Amino acid sequence: MMIAISFEICSFLFIFLASCFYFSKERVESKENKIYTIIVFCTFFALIVEFLCVSSSFENLSTNSLYIYIISRLMLISIFWWGAFFLVYFYNITLGENKKFPKGIFILYLLIITVVLLLAPLDFYYDGEMAFSYGLAVNLLYIISGVELILDVIFIAKKFKSIDKKKAIPLVSLIVLMTLSIIIRTIFPGINLIATSFALVVFVMYFTIENPDVKMLEQVSIAKENAEKANHAKTDFLSNMSHEIRTPLNAIVGFSESLKEDKLPDSAKEKVNDIIMASNNLLEIVNGILDISKIEANKLEIINKEYDIKLMLDELVALTQARIGDKGLDFRVNIDKSIPRILYGDSSRLKQIYLNILTNAVKYTKEGFIEFTVSTVIKENVCRLIVSVEDSGIGIKNENIDKIFSKFERLDVEKQQTIEGTGLGLAITKKLVDLMHGKIVVQSVYGSGSKFTVSIDQRIIAVDPPKQKETILSDSKLINAEGARLLIVDDNELNIKVAITLLKKYNFNIDSCTSGGLCLEKINKGEQYDMILLDDMMPKLSGKETLERLKQIKGFNTPVIALTANAISGMKEEYLGLGFDDYLAKPIEKLELERVIRQFLNKKNSNSTNTTLKNNISSIVNTKIIEISSDTASKKILIVNDDKEITNKLEKIFITNDYSVITLNSGVSAIENVIDNKYDLMIISNKLQDIDAIEFMENVNSIEGFNIPVVLLKSKKDKVDKETILKQGFSAYLNNEADEETIINIIEKILNK
Repeated sequence: MMIAISFEICSFLFIFLASCFYFSKERVESKENKIYTIIVFCTFFALIVEFLCVSSSFENLSTNSLYIYIISRLMLISIFWWGAFFLVYFYNITLGENKKFPKGIFILYLLIITVVLLLAPLDFYYDGEMAFSYGLAVNLLYIISGVELILDVIFIAKKFKSIDKKKAIPLVSLIVLMTLSIIIRTIFPGINLIATSFALVVFVMYFTIENPDVKMLEQVSIAKENAEKANHAKTDFLSNMSHEIRTPLNAIVGFSESLKEDKLPDSAKEKVNDIIMASNNLLEIVNGILDISKIEANKLEIINKEYDIKLMLDELVALTQARIGDKGLDFRVNIDKSIPRILYGDSSRLKQIYLNILTNAVKYTKEGFIEFTVSTVIKENVCRLIVSVEDSGIGIKNENIDKIFSKFERLDVEKQQTIEGTGLGLAITKKLVDLMHGKIVVQSVYGSGSKFTVSIDQRIIAVDPPKQKETILSDSKLINAEGARLLIVDDNELNIKVAITLLKKYNFNIDSCTSGGLCLEKINKGEQYDMILLDDMMPKLSGKETLERLKQIKGFNTPVIALTANAISGMKEEYLGLGFDDYLAKPIEKLELERVIRQFLNKKNSNSTNTTLKNNISSIVNTKIIEISSDTASKKILIVNDDKEITNKLEKIFITNDYSVITLNSGVSAIENVIDNKYDLMIISNKLQDIDAIEFMENVNSIEGFNIPVVLLKSKKDKVDKETILKQGFSAYLNNEADEETIINIIEKILNK
């Protein structure tokens, strides 16, 4: 008897601790968990009744007959109920998804069998050592339990292929434990382990039911997936909106820019300027909405590179003066002359921050002044740019200062109905300042004006600008692409007219077509072009699909530029990743267009240079290197490589380790660049398209004053002899598959010699 009582106590504690763990956690509302909860309570009930049975005194059956009768009947009922709900559990996990559970029939079944077990004859036996019950009630329970167990097996067998196999473990455990219990009961009739077996099965079931934590993670995952779908739908909408708005804007801006260069009366030119300004305002709103979408999707990126702060500030002043126009405002500009010229940061985002604040000052100042002040605090190699914009405008109430950085927030709307804008500018500005780890402070007196101050740290590259030869043509009319064939592919004929209007002054031989299919037809017929401007969002065959098929044409190597109104966040990177050589957004910006043309011309010229390089390279290499007196904040490395992926990898490694990086994809351009710029180290690819690395080395060594260490960049497959490399003048060689630590060790070893 003591052994049986010990089993009962251990089982009770075991199931109690397991239940505490289960009920203390947040549970998922599911049928499986609800049925499991009922089974847990049935197990507790069975353990309590079994304990009472085991601990009862059977010495005087006549005296204790009522007590023994009640607990024995309860024992039978607890076993029946446990088995019934166990059957429901397996019905649910196998058939319940497709078949409705008959609750009414089940409740009737419980009531009928419970009454039968209460009324059926039940006898007791006690020989002084062992006691147990027998009779019709016990025999009925055995039959019912056996039938339920068989049904459990049938349910599992029927759906075994489709359900999770671990769901069968509790049933297997029950069969094994009940078999052992019967064997033990046969050998030791006084030991009853049925409820103990139930407790062990319930414990096993816990690990096979839907885990609440996992389910909640699934729910979070589903919610995240739904949010991503919604965000994707919003992105698609914004992309389409951008396309639909930018397409007509492209025509308006393009034709207006063309009209400006025609001989028009002053009054007409003024109207053209107004059209362009209105178009730019609309484009600013579109860009603002797209920027907000980038912020909400956490896709707004800061792309750092070297830039000339003076050029950026001059452009800001010019843009602000143009916005002021005829308002008669006194625009005061105070720029610290000691600002280091070449800084490292995201100049385009920095310009966006300052321009948003200046634009707001112009909008909300009817008379008086706007003061643009730029000062610096320099510590070691970091320049803290402190830019303030003060105006004598309408000002901001103290209680509204915190609201101005909220999306779509416009204060005193009743008084500002004539002022254009969406209230996005300052919200975007705040996010950009935060992304650049800067600070923005607002001071204002309502009715008297406001002052916005932004401080952002930028790394110093050089105090003075490098002395460069005047090789870049600033006047677009001097760009001459005469003889070059260009194909424009766009389903919108108006866009084709705009592109032709903008490109005709560069003397291209222009061809056009209105679909990807016609483009493929021209190329397959043998038409040769020097550049293709390809729209993406076209019916039947998109630009991406057209490019994919163009790449399959044997011998096709024409530069293909994505010319599209799809200007949403990340699209440039996506187009470049798909194999486009460059990207132009609509409306076409004049400077961007000229950048692409120059790049095309350089590529074309460098291709032609390959055949005549030995004849005219002397005009480059006979030039003496200009020593540049600059206060460099970090070592400057020039990477010459036409593999974008490898170049990006190296650039990221060097920037992370505080090196200044310049990248070029042409060996000929690198030779010219070396003459005008002083580098601490050069890395050149072993496989350039326009010039061999050995030939490159021979040429740069011919330049008077050249003493820059050059590292040969190769792949693991390229077999090179170290002695041969050193004889050619290379300082070392570098595998492009090497890890960051290896690359930095090689570079530092060379630079520290």
